[in-house]
Amino acid sequence: MTFETMDVGTELKRWRERRRLTQLGLSAAAGVSTRHLSFIETGRSKPSRDMILHLSECLDVPLRQQNTLLLASGHSPEYSQKSLAEAPMSAVSEAIDRIIDAHDPYPAVVVDQQWEMIAGNQAVRILTEGAAEFLLEPPVNVLRLSLHPEGMAPRIVNLAQWRTHLLARLAREVEVCADAQFASLLDELRTYPSGGDWHDDRANSLLVPLRVRAGDTELAMFSTTTVFGTPRDVTLAEIAIESFYPSDTQTADYFRSAAQVRETSCRT
Repeated sequence: MTFETMDVGTELKRWRERRRLTQLGLSAAAGVSTRHLSFIETGRSKPSRDMILHLSECLDVPLRQQNTLLLASGHSPEYSQKSLAEAPMSAVSEAIDRIIDAHDPYPAVVVDQQWEMIAGNQAVRILTEGAAEFLLEPPVNVLRLSLHPEGMAPRIVNLAQWRTHLLARLAREVEVCADAQFASLLDELRTYPSGGDWHDDRANSLLVPLRVRAGDTELAMFSTTTVFGTPRDVTLAEIAIESFYPSDTQTADYFRSAAQVRETSCRT
């Protein structure tokens, strides 16, 4: 569906249903009468620009889709969409580079909404070593790279657990964003080998680990995700920084030693 063929009222209703809200629940959250909300959803009333933005905020509609709703109503987009290479985003791009470089010697990657890698620091190569070249050609999808049988999967010790974690994250994003590309990627990833059975034991697991073989060493890590707060640009809203931290001394020592080797080779 394109914004030219979109019915705004119907689409707002779909977002409300995705959020599992009744008309009464949304009207209470938005401070709008259920009668007016019903008129908007059925097309009997055309929502103003401010009303579309207000309802979108209450429904946590992503910025990209908010722009689409506005365009479908004949309004101009509310949020810009600039690439990181454009001048207004240069400060953001520099900040991202500083963040991932400062995280060295541990791996950190920057991904967009489609989980395609925008940037990564030097330590990421330790995780991707041995992956097939076609998986490393831009644009690199980090989920496909992780779970593909010719990617990182053969070296992931706890593949079943890690796969379950990644698929659950992607499934949540499919539900939140209603993005067809997300759904297609999720279907693809589900066809990859599972790595065995995994029974989630949330009571005994505070963090989902990533355990990867590097030669004779097993690296144990956990990750954190950083996003930019209150963005006013679509690109910025869809960027996330995934940073990996060592879970034990052996892993920390391995990454520090690898960084020292890189530094020595650069000097020579």
